[in-house]
Amino acid sequence: MSAAELIPAPGAVRTRGAAFALDERTGLDAGPGTEATARWLRGILGAATGLALPPGTGPHGGAIRLRVDDTGSLGPEGYRLSVDEAGVSVHGGGPAGVFWGAQTLRQLLGAEAFRRAPVTPGRRWTVPGVTVEDAPRFGWRGLLLDVARHFLPKDGVLRYLDLMAAHKLNVLHFHLTDDQGWRVEIRRYPKLTETGAWRSRTKVGHRASPLWDERPHGGFYTQDDIREIVAYAAERHITVVPEIDVPGHSQAAIAAYPELGNTDVIDTTALSVWDTWGVNPNVLAPTDNTLRFYEGVLEEVLELFPSAFVHLGGDECPKDQWRSSAAAQARIKELGLAGEDGLQAWFIAHFDRWLTERGRRLIGWDEILEGGLAPGAAVSSWRGYGGGIAAARAGHDVVMCPEQYVYLDHRQAPGEEEPVPIGFVRTLEDAYRFEPVPARLTEDEARHVLGTQANLWSEVTEDQQRVDYQVFPRLAAFAEVAWSALPAPAQRDFAGFERRMAAHYQRLDALGVAYRPPTGPRPWQRRPGVLGRPIEGTPPDK
Repeated sequence: MSAAELIPAPGAVRTRGAAFALDERTGLDAGPGTEATARWLRGILGAATGLALPPGTGPHGGAIRLRVDDTGSLGPEGYRLSVDEAGVSVHGGGPAGVFWGAQTLRQLLGAEAFRRAPVTPGRRWTVPGVTVEDAPRFGWRGLLLDVARHFLPKDGVLRYLDLMAAHKLNVLHFHLTDDQGWRVEIRRYPKLTETGAWRSRTKVGHRASPLWDERPHGGFYTQDDIREIVAYAAERHITVVPEIDVPGHSQAAIAAYPELGNTDVIDTTALSVWDTWGVNPNVLAPTDNTLRFYEGVLEEVLELFPSAFVHLGGDECPKDQWRSSAAAQARIKELGLAGEDGLQAWFIAHFDRWLTERGRRLIGWDEILEGGLAPGAAVSSWRGYGGGIAAARAGHDVVMCPEQYVYLDHRQAPGEEEPVPIGFVRTLEDAYRFEPVPARLTEDEARHVLGTQANLWSEVTEDQQRVDYQVFPRLAAFAEVAWSALPAPAQRDFAGFERRMAAHYQRLDALGVAYRPPTGPRPWQRRPGVLGRPIEGTPPDK
């Protein structure tokens, strides 16, 4: 495999001549701070090659050497990979840099290095003579997995952590709660999963579709499942950021505990976990009881997730019930708030203070800007660039994930042939030409852009095969945007990226990824257009 076929594209590559051959005598020499990467590399390459890769340099001196470079010249996620006939050395600016260098080494060994057992008996494994120097553009390179709309079993989550790591992504935004399901065990509130994790049926396709799957759907992760997922991610230098969505997108919680809803407006005891899609009118009541309840939820969430950030949603919260609720109106008057938007801002600000007191940071969707942004909060800008620009100009950190560009549930070609053709058309080339930092930001303002993430909402991705189809190959293009120092979108070499993808498709094949073929969906993957809701035209920038 050539260094010219790496994805994401590295910062600098120089050929060095002779290759290094791996054989049964090759050792794996791990310096201090690299032990976790050594375990991962021995497990991955040992399985694919059948080689033991024992500790140390091996009897003939040839080895894969892993070292942390503490000079500060590489940056914590940067690495230098050098290969010659004597061996492979990976120096990282920190343990994460060593790990990303090991990922590059795996790519250099070819697609068969991505399999779980040897497939070519007696194959000679070689790494081309090369020096790669590399470091990421952004510190937040994320993927959102929505497991609330359609539950993804634990093994599927672990698999996606491996796929993220293979593309040098380092943040899993874990969307754990919504109207359609509550997916994390909270021991003090068992009904959240006894009731809230299950719905009786499911809308098939967009909410305008007449079709239903009448089978019950649900599932949740136990606290030990979550600990396993977080630990598995940490071994791959991925941070798991949990999302507990409030005060909207909360019908599953209200179905489990009706007192959380606006009981003076509707009969919340009649609510069940929602079985369709869209913006739900049933939102949390702005009461002290609700605040104490979610403080209890978050106490357990903080025990499970060590991430600096906790995502509290804040999006798509209709205010109709608050307008009709005497209790909500009394709370607005009592606190001297500027109407219902001020009430939502008060709700978010409460948890911003609560998290700050515990050494964490709140992040939410850009609706948390409405009514005033909590002082320490960061923003996930999903409704275009506008929210992120406003937040950055106000001195708040931002993760750019505009719907019009990086929502992977959106269709990948025009017309009716996509399996569920919802949303804006976003092709592989569109993903490659996405620019996370708006040109309207000054240099100082742009420093507030922590990075970017692609979002995979799961209303129309009901199983692993559909998830794969929507995510890949666009995630490979997005990963290069998030990692590599690319030129301006119009100057990017998409033809060159496509050439490199020819080798990358072989890696994805070896990993068992059911990606969308470059030629489009196969006949058996197509579905009637009634399941989708195309959005025509050019997406807005705001």
